[in-house]
Amino acid sequence: MIKLYSGRILALAADMPRTTRLEAPSATAKKRAPLCGSTVTVDVQIVGDIITDYGQDVKACALGQAAAAVVGANVVGLSPAQVQAGRDQLFDMLKNSGPPPAAPFGDLAVLEPAKDYKNRHASILLAFDATLDALNAVPA
Repeated sequence: MIKLYSGRILALAADMPRTTRLEAPSATAKKRAPLCGSTVTVDVQIVGDIITDYGQDVKACALGQAAAAVVGANVVGLSPAQVQAGRDQLFDMLKNSGPPPAAPFGDLAVLEPAKDYKNRHASILLAFDATLDALNAVPA
C-alpha cells in the first residue's frame, strides 16, 4: 500500500486546481463512491460543445484527489467526447491493465499502481464520472 501513495500522487492531491465552485454553471453533478464514501461535486460551464469553465469540490482519498487534480487541470477546452475518452482510458488502465490515458490526461499514469487495489477504483473514477454526469445534465 505504501508504494501506492507516491510523492507525485501526494503532490497532485495537495495542489488541486479549480476548487472554487462556479456561480452560474450550465450544470452540476455529485457522485459518491459507496465503498469508501468519497464524494466529488462538479460544476461545468459549456458553450457549444466545449467546456469553458469548471469547478470541483472533492472529498476523497489522495488517489481520488490526484485523479481530480489531473481532470481539473485539463478539462477546460475539451468536448464531452474527449472527457469520455479520458474516462474510458483510465477505466481500461485500472480494470484491464491497459495503457495509461493519452494526453491531455497522461498524468493519470501515476495512478497505474492502483490497478491492484480494486477498492480504490471508484474513488479514482469519481471526478470523471461527476464531470460526465454534469455534462449529460446540461440543457439542450
